Amino acid sequence: MNASAVTAATRPALLLSICSMAHREVVRFLRQRSRLIGAVGQPVIFWILFGAGLHGSFQMGGADSASMSFQEYFLPGVAVMIVLFTSIFASISVIQDRHEGFLQGVLVAPVPRTSIVLGKVLGGTILALGQSALFLLVAPAMQFVGLAPPMGMQLSLSAILGAIGFLTLISIALNALGYLFAWKIDSVQGYHGIMSVVLLPMWLMSGAFFPGEQSVWLQWVMKINPLTYGVAGLRQCVSPNAAAMQSLPAVSTCLVVLVLFAGMCLAVDIWMTRRDQNV
Repeated sequence: MNASAVTAATRPALLLSICSMAHREVVRFLRQRSRLIGAVGQPVIFWILFGAGLHGSFQMGGADSASMSFQEYFLPGVAVMIVLFTSIFASISVIQDRHEGFLQGVLVAPVPRTSIVLGKVLGGTILALGQSALFLLVAPAMQFVGLAPPMGMQLSLSAILGAIGFLTLISIALNALGYLFAWKIDSVQGYHGIMSVVLLPMWLMSGAFFPGEQSVWLQWVMKINPLTYGVAGLRQCVSPNAAAMQSLPAVSTCLVVLVLFAGMCLAVDIWMTRRDQNV
Protein backbone atom coordinates (compact mmCIF):
# COMPACT_ATOMS: atom_id res chain seq x y z
CA MET A 1 0.00 0.00 0.00
CA ASN A 2 1.45 3.36 -1.02
CA ALA A 3 1.71 6.46 1.14
CA SER A 4 -1.30 8.18 -0.41
CA ALA A 5 -3.50 5.18 0.30
CA VAL A 6 -2.36 5.10 3.92
CA THR A 7 -3.11 8.80 4.26
CA ALA A 8 -6.58 8.35 2.76
CA ALA A 9 -7.27 5.45 5.11
CA THR A 10 -6.22 7.33 8.25
CA ARG A 11 -8.03 10.57 7.41
CA PRO A 12 -11.48 9.39 8.64
CA ALA A 13 -9.93 8.16 11.90
CA LEU A 14 -8.21 11.51 12.34
CA LEU A 15 -11.42 13.47 11.79
CA LEU A 16 -13.40 11.17 14.08
CA SER A 17 -10.86 11.47 16.88
CA ILE A 18 -10.73 15.27 16.53
CA CYS A 19 -14.51 15.53 16.71
CA SER A 20 -14.63 13.13 19.65
CA MET A 21 -12.08 15.15 21.62
CA ALA A 22 -13.89 18.42 20.84
CA HIS A 23 -17.26 16.89 21.78
CA ARG A 24 -15.80 15.74 25.08
CA GLU A 25 -14.66 19.28 25.88
CA VAL A 26 -18.13 20.68 25.17
CA VAL A 27 -19.86 17.97 27.26
CA ARG A 28 -17.43 18.56 30.13
CA PHE A 29 -18.24 22.27 30.02
CA LEU A 30 -22.00 21.64 30.08
CA ARG A 31 -21.55 19.48 33.17
CA GLN A 32 -19.48 22.14 34.94
CA ARG A 33 -21.69 25.21 34.97
CA SER A 34 -19.32 26.99 37.36
CA ARG A 35 -16.92 27.45 34.41
CA LEU A 36 -19.51 29.63 32.71
CA ILE A 37 -19.68 31.88 35.78
CA GLY A 38 -15.90 32.17 35.95
CA ALA A 39 -15.35 32.73 32.23
CA VAL A 40 -18.24 35.15 31.58
CA GLY A 41 -19.38 36.46 34.96
CA GLN A 42 -16.07 38.00 36.06
CA PRO A 43 -15.34 39.86 32.78
CA VAL A 44 -18.91 41.22 32.67
CA ILE A 45 -18.63 42.43 36.27
CA PHE A 46 -15.29 44.07 35.43
CA TRP A 47 -16.88 45.74 32.41
CA ILE A 48 -19.76 47.16 34.45
CA LEU A 49 -17.70 48.22 37.49
CA PHE A 50 -14.72 49.67 35.63
CA GLY A 51 -17.06 51.34 33.19
CA ALA A 52 -18.93 53.05 36.00
CA GLY A 53 -15.77 53.96 37.93
CA LEU A 54 -13.66 55.25 35.03
CA HIS A 55 -16.44 56.78 32.97
CA GLY A 56 -15.65 60.33 34.09
CA SER A 57 -11.86 60.14 33.87
CA PHE A 58 -11.38 58.22 30.61
CA GLN A 59 -10.48 60.29 27.57
CA MET A 60 -9.08 59.25 24.22
CA GLY A 61 -6.74 61.46 22.24
CA GLY A 62 -8.29 63.44 19.42
CA ALA A 63 -11.50 65.40 19.19
CA ASP A 64 -13.32 62.74 17.17
CA SER A 65 -12.93 60.19 19.96
CA ALA A 66 -14.04 62.47 22.81
CA SER A 67 -17.50 60.91 22.83
CA MET A 68 -16.20 57.37 23.33
CA SER A 69 -17.00 56.12 26.83
CA PHE A 70 -14.75 53.72 28.69
CA GLN A 71 -17.32 50.93 28.50
CA GLU A 72 -17.48 51.34 24.75
CA TYR A 73 -13.69 51.26 24.53
CA PHE A 74 -13.47 48.31 26.94
CA LEU A 75 -16.17 46.26 25.15
CA PRO A 76 -13.86 44.42 22.68
CA GLY A 77 -11.35 43.88 25.48
CA VAL A 78 -13.97 42.15 27.62
CA ALA A 79 -14.91 39.87 24.71
CA VAL A 80 -11.23 38.90 24.36
CA MET A 81 -11.01 38.47 28.14
CA ILE A 82 -13.88 35.96 27.97
CA VAL A 83 -11.98 34.11 25.26
CA LEU A 84 -8.85 34.17 27.44
CA PHE A 85 -10.59 32.78 30.54
CA THR A 86 -12.43 30.12 28.54
CA SER A 87 -9.16 29.09 26.89
CA ILE A 88 -7.46 28.86 30.29
CA PHE A 89 -10.17 26.59 31.69
CA ALA A 90 -10.16 24.46 28.54
CA SER A 91 -6.38 24.07 28.64
CA ILE A 92 -6.45 23.00 32.28
CA SER A 93 -8.31 19.88 31.13
CA VAL A 94 -5.01 18.70 29.57
CA ILE A 95 -3.47 18.57 33.05
CA GLN A 96 -6.56 16.93 34.53
CA ASP A 97 -6.67 14.31 31.76
CA ARG A 98 -3.02 13.49 32.44
CA HIS A 99 -3.65 12.95 36.16
CA GLU A 100 -6.79 10.87 35.51
CA GLY A 101 -5.03 8.61 33.00
CA PHE A 102 -7.28 9.58 30.09
CA LEU A 103 -4.49 11.30 28.19
CA GLN A 104 -2.23 8.26 28.41
CA GLY A 105 -5.03 6.13 26.99
CA VAL A 106 -5.49 8.46 24.05
CA LEU A 107 -1.74 8.52 23.35
CA VAL A 108 -1.58 4.74 22.93
CA ALA A 109 -4.72 4.60 20.79
CA PRO A 110 -4.22 3.92 17.05
CA VAL A 111 -4.93 7.52 16.04
CA PRO A 112 -2.52 10.32 15.12
CA ARG A 113 -1.36 12.44 18.04
CA THR A 114 -2.27 15.48 15.98
CA SER A 115 -5.90 14.72 16.79
CA ILE A 116 -5.26 15.41 20.48
CA VAL A 117 -4.06 18.93 19.74
CA LEU A 118 -6.69 19.75 17.14
CA GLY A 119 -9.51 18.21 19.18
CA LYS A 120 -8.59 20.11 22.36
CA VAL A 121 -8.15 23.39 20.49
CA LEU A 122 -11.36 22.92 18.51
CA GLY A 123 -13.39 22.19 21.64
CA GLY A 124 -11.99 25.21 23.46
CA THR A 125 -12.53 27.41 20.41
CA ILE A 126 -16.21 26.42 20.16
CA LEU A 127 -16.76 27.28 23.82
CA ALA A 128 -14.79 30.55 23.70
CA LEU A 129 -16.42 31.72 20.47
CA GLY A 130 -19.93 30.95 21.72
CA GLN A 131 -19.52 32.78 25.03
CA SER A 132 -17.74 35.85 23.65
CA ALA A 133 -20.18 36.23 20.74
CA LEU A 134 -23.11 35.96 23.17
CA PHE A 135 -21.61 38.75 25.27
CA LEU A 136 -21.24 41.05 22.25
CA LEU A 137 -24.91 40.45 21.42
CA VAL A 138 -26.19 41.00 24.96
CA ALA A 139 -23.91 43.89 26.04
CA PRO A 140 -25.69 46.66 24.08
CA ALA A 141 -28.98 45.69 25.74
CA MET A 142 -27.49 46.54 29.15
CA GLN A 143 -27.76 50.24 28.36
CA PHE A 144 -31.54 49.97 28.58
CA VAL A 145 -31.36 48.83 32.21
CA GLY A 146 -28.76 51.42 33.20
CA LEU A 147 -25.76 49.07 33.41
CA ALA A 148 -24.04 50.66 30.43
CA PRO A 149 -24.10 54.12 28.84
CA PRO A 150 -25.58 54.57 25.36
CA MET A 151 -23.18 53.15 22.82
CA GLY A 152 -23.22 52.53 19.13
CA MET A 153 -22.25 49.19 17.64
CA GLN A 154 -21.88 48.19 14.03
CA LEU A 155 -24.46 45.46 13.54
CA SER A 156 -24.22 45.16 9.77
CA LEU A 157 -23.66 41.76 8.23
CA SER A 158 -20.06 42.55 7.35
CA ALA A 159 -19.35 43.79 10.89
CA ILE A 160 -20.88 40.67 12.46
CA LEU A 161 -18.97 38.34 10.15
CA GLY A 162 -15.75 40.27 10.78
CA ALA A 163 -16.21 40.08 14.55
CA ILE A 164 -16.91 36.33 14.37
CA GLY A 165 -13.83 35.86 12.22
CA PHE A 166 -11.55 37.73 14.62
CA LEU A 167 -13.03 35.98 17.67
CA THR A 168 -12.44 32.63 15.97
CA LEU A 169 -8.79 33.41 15.24
CA ILE A 170 -8.24 34.76 18.76
CA SER A 171 -9.87 31.66 20.25
CA ILE A 172 -7.70 29.30 18.20
CA ALA A 173 -4.54 31.22 19.09
CA LEU A 174 -5.22 31.43 22.83
CA ASN A 175 -6.37 27.82 23.10
CA ALA A 176 -3.25 26.68 21.25
CA LEU A 177 -1.09 28.87 23.50
CA GLY A 178 -2.80 27.52 26.61
CA TYR A 179 -2.29 23.95 25.39
CA LEU A 180 1.42 24.69 24.95
CA PHE A 181 1.79 25.64 28.62
CA ALA A 182 -0.53 22.91 29.92
CA TRP A 183 1.37 20.18 28.05
CA LYS A 184 4.58 21.09 29.86
CA ILE A 185 3.13 21.88 33.31
CA ASP A 186 2.19 19.06 35.66
CA SER A 187 0.01 20.91 38.18
CA VAL A 188 -3.03 23.15 38.01
CA GLN A 189 -1.38 25.48 40.54
CA GLY A 190 1.65 25.89 38.30
CA TYR A 191 -0.60 26.64 35.34
CA HIS A 192 -2.37 29.37 37.30
CA GLY A 193 1.06 30.86 38.04
CA ILE A 194 1.82 31.00 34.31
CA MET A 195 -1.60 32.55 33.75
CA SER A 196 -0.80 35.33 36.24
CA VAL A 197 2.62 36.26 34.81
CA VAL A 198 2.13 35.56 31.09
CA LEU A 199 -1.46 35.35 29.87
CA LEU A 200 -3.10 38.11 31.90
CA PRO A 201 -0.27 40.64 31.27
CA MET A 202 -0.48 39.67 27.61
CA TRP A 203 -4.15 40.69 27.66
CA LEU A 204 -3.49 43.88 29.63
CA MET A 205 -0.79 45.02 27.18
CA SER A 206 -2.96 44.42 24.13
CA GLY A 207 -4.88 47.69 24.26
CA ALA A 208 -7.88 45.90 25.73
CA PHE A 209 -7.94 47.90 28.98
CA PHE A 210 -6.03 51.08 28.13
CA PRO A 211 -4.62 52.59 24.92
CA GLY A 212 -1.03 52.97 26.10
CA GLU A 213 -0.42 55.90 23.76
CA GLN A 214 1.26 58.03 26.47
CA SER A 215 4.17 55.61 27.05
CA VAL A 216 6.83 54.99 24.40
CA TRP A 217 8.09 51.69 25.82
CA LEU A 218 4.55 50.42 26.33
CA GLN A 219 3.72 51.21 22.72
CA TRP A 220 6.60 48.99 21.57
CA VAL A 221 5.53 46.17 23.90
CA MET A 222 2.01 46.39 22.53
CA LYS A 223 3.28 46.32 18.95
CA ILE A 224 5.10 43.02 19.47
CA ASN A 225 2.18 41.50 21.39
CA PRO A 226 0.16 39.41 18.89
CA LEU A 227 -3.00 39.77 20.97
CA THR A 228 -2.90 43.52 20.31
CA TYR A 229 -3.86 42.84 16.71
CA GLY A 230 -6.76 40.64 17.75
CA VAL A 231 -8.20 43.35 19.99
CA ALA A 232 -7.58 46.05 17.36
CA GLY A 233 -9.21 44.03 14.60
CA LEU A 234 -12.24 43.22 16.74
CA ARG A 235 -12.55 46.87 17.83
CA GLN A 236 -12.62 48.04 14.21
CA CYS A 237 -15.41 45.56 13.48
CA VAL A 238 -17.78 46.43 16.34
CA SER A 239 -17.03 50.05 17.26
CA PRO A 240 -18.09 52.93 15.01
CA ASN A 241 -15.60 55.20 16.82
CA ALA A 242 -12.61 52.97 16.11
CA ALA A 243 -11.74 55.08 13.07
CA ALA A 244 -10.85 57.93 15.43
CA MET A 245 -8.04 55.85 16.93
CA GLN A 246 -5.28 56.56 14.47
CA SER A 247 -2.84 54.19 16.17
CA LEU A 248 -4.83 51.06 15.33
CA PRO A 249 -3.17 48.77 12.77
CA ALA A 250 -4.96 47.97 9.53
CA VAL A 251 -7.46 45.13 9.52
CA SER A 252 -5.36 43.23 6.96
CA THR A 253 -2.31 43.49 9.24
CA CYS A 254 -4.37 42.23 12.17
CA LEU A 255 -5.52 39.22 10.17
CA VAL A 256 -2.01 38.31 9.00
CA VAL A 257 -0.52 38.55 12.50
CA LEU A 258 -3.31 36.50 14.08
CA VAL A 259 -3.13 33.76 11.44
CA LEU A 260 0.65 33.52 11.82
CA PHE A 261 0.43 33.50 15.62
CA ALA A 262 -2.28 30.82 15.70
CA GLY A 263 -0.46 28.71 13.12
CA MET A 264 2.83 28.95 15.00
CA CYS A 265 1.22 27.92 18.30
CA LEU A 266 -0.56 24.98 16.66
CA ALA A 267 2.66 23.86 14.95
CA VAL A 268 4.57 23.91 18.24
CA ASP A 269 1.73 22.04 19.99
CA ILE A 270 1.72 19.30 17.36
CA TRP A 271 5.50 19.03 17.41
CA MET A 272 5.60 18.69 21.22
CA THR A 273 2.78 16.14 21.31
CA ARG A 274 4.40 14.00 18.63
CA ARG A 275 7.86 14.22 20.19
CA ASP A 276 7.19 13.56 23.88
CA GLN A 277 7.04 9.89 24.84
CA ASN A 278 6.49 10.32 28.58
CA VAL A 279 3.38 12.23 29.56
